[in-house]
Amino acid sequence: MQTSILRTEGITKVYHTGAVDVHALRGVDLSLFEGEVVVLLGASGSGKSTLLNILGGLDRPTEGRVFFRDKDLGGLSDSDLTEFRRDHVGFVFQFYNLVPSLTARENVALVTEIAETPMSPEEALERVGLADRMSHFPAELSGGEQQRVAIARAIAKRPDILLCDEPTGALDSKTGITVLEALIEVNRSLGTTTALITHNAAIRRIAHRVIYMADGRISHIEENAERVAPSEVSW
Repeated sequence: MQTSILRTEGITKVYHTGAVDVHALRGVDLSLFEGEVVVLLGASGSGKSTLLNILGGLDRPTEGRVFFRDKDLGGLSDSDLTEFRRDHVGFVFQFYNLVPSLTARENVALVTEIAETPMSPEEALERVGLADRMSHFPAELSGGEQQRVAIARAIAKRPDILLCDEPTGALDSKTGITVLEALIEVNRSLGTTTALITHNAAIRRIAHRVIYMADGRISHIEENAERVAPSEVSW
């Protein structure tokens, strides 16, 4: 039996923009399991990012429930939800959001200073292949290296869940593969449940499961009988 780490029950999300209601999610039921890699695919506006934000406690559903293990996140105060994000969730976005005046080591240390049981910034950077770039500033790093610093920052607090929104979207194929290799290695070595949004359908082959979304709903879920290494992905 697979153990669910995050689970949604009938979540909807409606954004009110003037006189218009935008239905971003329409009754989504989903479980993410311990230690798996999931890829979310769908057209722009299909609800992928909204779903990821709700799973990570960055947003709340309009209706429905979200559970982390057996805890109902809907019953948490804003401060408790902040604590949930701090203790259990790592985020990686398309743009790296590094502090330009801090070195790679110092950018990662921003997280390790507030986490309960962090790894050292040095260990986190070593895990993503940047042992020799720790003292470099973001402007001295390539796009792929900056994204790997962002991954190191996300994993340094040892999160249970890593949520990645288009982490290779601004990268060329060679650099994107290097970033995917870092994510897969983190999943393999730390057992971090990883959910990854991408517009590149070829990336789905690295996942245990692929979640296809359309019009705010999950259209279908596909399991990969055989996964491939990031180096085998065609961009």
